[in-house]
Amino acid sequence: MKLIDAGFGNYVNSDRIISVVSPDSLPVRRLVQDAKNAGRMIDVSCGKKTKSVLITDSDHIICSASEPDEIIRSITE
Repeated sequence: MKLIDAGFGNYVNSDRIISVVSPDSLPVRRLVQDAKNAGRMIDVSCGKKTKSVLITDSDHIICSASEPDEIIRSITE
């Protein structure tokens, strides 16, 4: 199990991450809103602008203030 920093001292198990996407597209915004309504959205941005959305294999959506490149770099190291 490898934990990666999702921002502001919050860590996520990298083995559970399916994809890291930008929150700018409409389908991703819908995905985040649906997860929020279903209670599956985890916001670790601490009130900052969401810059990346992590999709997990448990259908949880994690919103982070870290850039997608930073998260991908953490996963691949």
